Amino acid sequence: MLVVGDVMLDRYWFGDVSRISPEAPVPVVRFRNQEERLGGAANVANNCAGLGARTQLLSVTGADEAGDRIAQLVEAAGIKASLHRDARIPTTVKLRILSKQQLLRIDFETAPNSEVLASKLADFKSALPGCNVVILSDYGKGGLAHISKMIGLARAAGKRVLVDPKGNDWSRYKGAQVVTPNRKELTDVVGEWATEADLERRVQRLRAKLGLEALLLTRGHEGMSLYSGGKPVHVRAVAREVFDVSGAGDTVIATLGTMLGSGLQLEQAMRVANRAGGIKVAKLGTAVVTRRELFSR
Repeated sequence: MLVVGDVMLDRYWFGDVSRISPEAPVPVVRFRNQEERLGGAANVANNCAGLGARTQLLSVTGADEAGDRIAQLVEAAGIKASLHRDARIPTTVKLRILSKQQLLRIDFETAPNSEVLASKLADFKSALPGCNVVILSDYGKGGLAHISKMIGLARAAGKRVLVDPKGNDWSRYKGAQVVTPNRKELTDVVGEWATEADLERRVQRLRAKLGLEALLLTRGHEGMSLYSGGKPVHVRAVAREVFDVSGAGDTVIATLGTMLGSGLQLEQAMRVANRAGGIKVAKLGTAVVTRRELFSR
């Protein structure tokens, strides 16, 4: 698996709230402990590795403490990484403050510069021969400025290409095999739909326009819908208590790609990915679904 995209460090500060601040009507959190996890494309790569795939990650971080921490976590997960360090930007960090529930999230981010992204494209070309599936994880942070070239290079090399999209201009994803939007991401592109038949017409037009083999729509508690050449395939969500949906899309595309790389057909891979998504939402924050969890239930 070759995973390319915007990486980030997810920080969680846990504490206890027993009073309201006398300075403003806000809770005072007494800090207890901290956790750090891989986020964005790094979370995708982590989920691929957790399922047993040999995984390579290609991205950009700042030349700072958070970038160092991402490199350490990636190495600990057994992921081969090519992380370009850009001293002119801070590493993207999402800091969440929690006390029984999430109280606040603070984002630290700046888009990487074009010179660093151009050098990443050269690494992408070098990494292609060693993989059979490419996942492009677009978080809209600027790290996939050359995504159209990457798709073309990967397809010319005979690799499967999956994209987790962002924004309302999907022309840059033209030629990818599978795109995996959630409901909001798809609505931003095709507009609101009135019925399932209306949705299917809109999706099939989009598929034809972009040359996609398939589009996998993740629908939260309603499950997933796969649109390819024939009738849509709908699967219900795995019934379990939803604790935290953050990172669920990462788990889904990582599982889908890993299953396709291991030889499953698209519909089979979708059903396994749906199961993985159901396991993930029962966990706090960005999290890995392991092969043991996936196949022992």
